[in-house]
Order: sequence, then C-alpha cells, then structure tokens
Amino acid sequence: MSFRRGVVRQSKFRHVFAQAWKAEHCLDDVRVSRVTWDGPLAAVNPKFLAVVVEAGGGGAFLVVPIAKSGRVDQSCPTVCGHAAPVLDIQWSPHDDNIIASASEDCTVKVWQIPDGGLTAPMTDAIVTLEGHSKRAGILAWHPSAFNILLTAGCDNVICVWNVGTGELVYQLAEAHPDLIYSVSWNRDGSAVCTVCKDKALRVIDPRRGTVLKVREKVHDGTRPMRAVFLSDGKILTTGFSRMSERQLALWDTKDLSEPMAIQEMDTSNGVLLPFYDPDTNMVYLCGKGDCTIRYFEVTDESPYVHFLSLYSSKEPQRGAGFLCKRGVDVNKCEIARFYKLHERKVEPISMTVPRKSDLFQGDLYPDTAGLEPALLADEWIAGQDAPPLLVSLSGGYTAPPSKHKDTLRSKPKLTSQDSGTATATAAAATSSAGNVTTAPASAPASAAKETEDETPQPQPRVAARETDGNAERPRREDEMLTELLAEMKALRAVVLAQNQRIEHLERQLARIEDGDV
Repeated sequence: MSFRRGVVRQSKFRHVFAQAWKAEHCLDDVRVSRVTWDGPLAAVNPKFLAVVVEAGGGGAFLVVPIAKSGRVDQSCPTVCGHAAPVLDIQWSPHDDNIIASASEDCTVKVWQIPDGGLTAPMTDAIVTLEGHSKRAGILAWHPSAFNILLTAGCDNVICVWNVGTGELVYQLAEAHPDLIYSVSWNRDGSAVCTVCKDKALRVIDPRRGTVLKVREKVHDGTRPMRAVFLSDGKILTTGFSRMSERQLALWDTKDLSEPMAIQEMDTSNGVLLPFYDPDTNMVYLCGKGDCTIRYFEVTDESPYVHFLSLYSSKEPQRGAGFLCKRGVDVNKCEIARFYKLHERKVEPISMTVPRKSDLFQGDLYPDTAGLEPALLADEWIAGQDAPPLLVSLSGGYTAPPSKHKDTLRSKPKLTSQDSGTATATAAAATSSAGNVTTAPASAPASAAKETEDETPQPQPRVAARETDGNAERPRREDEMLTELLAEMKALRAVVLAQNQRIEHLERQLARIEDGDV
C-alpha cells in the first residue's frame, strides 16, 4: 500500500516542508570520502560542521564553522591524525568543541576544536583510545553522562570509555558473534540496542555486560540493518526483506516476538540511515545513494509509524549530518536540518512547519536536551541513571556557562595539543574519576588555570590568582614542556608514517618499471 493513501490523520507535522538552501549557502569543493562504510560521514552541531574527506596516506575530516559557505580551499586545514581512513565522527552532546573519530587504524581519538575553527592542520588528539583489534567504525556518546563514549569495531567488540581518563571501563566481547551494524543508547543511557550481521536485535546492559533481550531475524534480508532507541523505550529498525525490499519496523522492548508495525518501501540497495528527533518523535530515513529523504511520525495510535512526506532531489546523497534541535532556526519554524553530502558539495536542507504567526511556536519546540550533563562519568559507572537535562528554545538557544565546570574545578586538567591556537590549550577540570571538560577556546589560559587551582570553597578569583601565581609558575613551565614533548613525539610519528608510505610507493613504482605489475 502506498504511504500517501488512507484516512487523513490530524498532526501538526503533516505539512512539514523540506527545502534545500540556495547554492550560495552551500559548501563547494568538499572532497567527500569514498570509503566503503555505511555511515553518515558527517556530524554537525550548533557551532561546527564536520565531514569525512579524502586524504592520501591516512584519514582526515574537515571541520568548519556552521555559518561558512562557498568554496572550501584545498589548503583548508583538517583534522588528520589517523593513520588510515576515518569511518565515523560524532560531536559530544555536552561540549560543542569536542569531537570523537573512529578509524580503520583501530583507534578512536577525541579532539578539541578551537572556537572559530582550525587555523592549522590538527594531528594531536587530546585522548587516544586503543582497545579494538580491528577497525573501529561506530561511535555513540552517552546521552546524559559526561565523557562516556561507546565504540564498536569489526572485532565484534563493544567498548565503553571514560574519555576523561582514557580508561576502558566496560568491554563486551562475547555478546555478538558477527559484525556489529549499529549501536544506540536509550533515553537515560541505562541500556543500548544493537543489530548484528546475524540479523538479531539485542538490548544490552553495558555496565553488567548482559544481554537483556534478543530478537532473532529482525529483518530477513542479508544486507546491513540499523536500529535506534526511541524516547519511550521502543526500538525502530531498518533493513531488508528476503526479496531485498527495504523495510522499516517498530518494536516494543517488552515483547519482541512480533513487530508493532512493519512497512516496506522500495527495492533500492542503499542502507537506510535513521535519524531520530526525540522532541517531535519524528524519524528521517536517508538512504546512501538515494535522492530522497523520507520522514515519519511515531505515535501511540495504530499503525504507530505514520508516513508524512519525502524530500526528493536530482543528486544522490553520499551521507548526511543531522543538526540537533539547539541549532535550528525557531523563528522560521524549522524543526530539523540536514547537511546532505554530494560528491563535491555539502547542501543544507531545512524541514519547516508552515505557520503564519511570528510568535514562538511552543507546540513545535518542547524543551530539548541542553549541553549540561545530568551525570558525571563516575556517577554513571557507579550505577546511576538520569535522562538528559532539558532547556527551553523560546527565543532561540544560547549556551549558558557550564555549571559542572565549577563543581570539578579542583581536579586535574587535560590540555589540548592543538599547536595552531594557543587558547585551545585551555581546558577545564575533571571529576574525581578523571572526567574532563574543555574551557571555551576563547577564554584566556589563566582563567582555565584559576578553575583548576580554586578550592571547593568559594573564593575571589582575583585573590586566588595573585596569591598562587608565583607558586604555579614552575608547574606551568612543566606543563608547557610536557606538551611540547608530546607534540614532538606525535610529529615524529607522522614523519615515520609518511616515510613508510613513501618507501611503499617507491617499491610499487619500481615493480611497475620492472614490468612485474
């Protein structure tokens, strides 16, 4: 049955209108990566747009301010610290300057991007996570706990990290017998759902390492699947039927014996990437290689998953970035925005609800997840759960000063090694378990030092600086020396890697000249 037929249902999202931005507002000459990995290849937040790009001899991704448009110069600096292609990138939900990247070199790196973007190529990550024996391809930040990052790789292993300490806190090595296709946290971060090459959907408690629920053969097809937790605890999956038709299914975690709803769409072979908006309960499906973006509304009324409309264009998408609700234009009733990846271009697409009134439309914008985390890493590790802390979008969103930076001020800091911008080395403090957050890149380094040196009792900041300034000078010099040594070590590693690459290419050239190839 066609999605457009049936009884007309009342919904404020029934007339959502999708429109691509004008050419002058797009990014041109972006060499989007050709890596054969079914990921979105892009990540976006209210500050920055990041896109995985082609890079010779390693892996790189481009980071530009979200307001940038026009041609991207070939000399534009990138984040290029991986030794093999980057497969996934994800911005931290609690700090718009922090991004994680997973690569074929089996490592996951966490980077601090300075306000305003990069001024020089960034090769040194603030944290490198090494725990996978094969390429790492999936990243998922915890929705409400600070500095908790989940990674999954082609070794069929799920790792949960405390990014502040670089510590591997949980590892699930036996839960999956085959390649993991996707991982999604539930609303309060107490469980994750996964889909695997064995066609099974699993609900897992990562702290206990136990599989809570299993559903065999979620979709009968052999092509990759995706799964995403909805805010009410249900799970939405995409996959293929036995006849290679693309499917969308909704599952109730209380009873996985049968799907609540299942819909078949078409026979295209691109993997459907679901992007879920918990505020509106809408799901957007972007197929890699498709020219369309479908959007649905999930409700408690049968048939539960309601097709709304689709956006269609002439050019297929290589991937897409989905902007969180904090970044949309509430004055234009924009409820979602995609950044569609073409072969050499990034095109923003706005989803808006037509409204005549200029007033804030509260029914379209319920409170949404803000930057402030509900839990610290050690609290979540100790067994606490909490949904994300919500903020109002009335009048647009402006990030307030982070409260948790003051509560962590007496703990050690983790500095960025971005040599391009001095202010990017300013980092705020970590929790007793070593959790780290970064100070705004525009803040003076002395302000971050004050944050670190203050005792838990309220004291005048100026007085603390005047009293402790001379005593802290040797410590600052030691930190600068440590940072310089670390940067030299990283540059040496890059040079060695490039030398090996040159030797390999020279050997290939010699074989070609000798007629061996």
